[in-house]
Amino acid sequence: MLFLRSLLFIILHIITAVFFSLLGVLLRPFPFKLRYSVISQWAKLNIWLLEKICQISFRVEGLDTIPNEPCVILCKHQSTWETLALQALFPPQVWVLKRELLWIPFFGWGLAALEPIAINRSAGRQALNQVITQGKDRLEKGYWIVVFPEGTRIPVGKMGRFGIGGARLAVDCVCPVVPITHNAGSFWPKHGFIKRPGMITMVIGTALSTENLSAAEVNHQVYEWMEKQTAQLENESKRS
Repeated sequence: MLFLRSLLFIILHIITAVFFSLLGVLLRPFPFKLRYSVISQWAKLNIWLLEKICQISFRVEGLDTIPNEPCVILCKHQSTWETLALQALFPPQVWVLKRELLWIPFFGWGLAALEPIAINRSAGRQALNQVITQGKDRLEKGYWIVVFPEGTRIPVGKMGRFGIGGARLAVDCVCPVVPITHNAGSFWPKHGFIKRPGMITMVIGTALSTENLSAAEVNHQVYEWMEKQTAQLENESKRS
């Protein structure tokens, strides 16, 4: 039964991705916020499908702590789920991501319509400068910036090394950082086809002021918070 539920979900996940991606291409001439409001419905739809088909629901701690001003989000990356949930929970946002994602047929076309900061991760200093330059521009326009500091999805029980880009952008812009973690990997694992029923918990931490901090200090504080919170969530998943 889990196999059939997971198969049905992935089929609908792909079909809806193609539809919304093509819609995103058609909406390219329109303002960003209009494009975002339409395309982000795909994420909300798939969260609903996940609950109805795979019986995976979620709860959020810390929603009341989300600032009104645009911030840099530093989010734990374990699954595909958080890429959907962030769109459902936060104001219009752009992501820092590897440019290769834009080359994926259909999916990449829709993603490009959301004006991501698409970097060549092997470019080093050039990629960092791109994150800072384009990130400042997006923040000034009122968009939130989403960064997965680990750079890729990390298996449950592990923490990846943090890249400096997100923290550096926040420090240079004197912009608050919102740390986020979750236990989605216990239910929708990296490269995992089978999705295990249960309730995902996302924890949104209190916004961290970056004033008078270095990028390394920001990363250190977020890393320690994320490591502790993630371990607690994963222990809860094992007991459920």
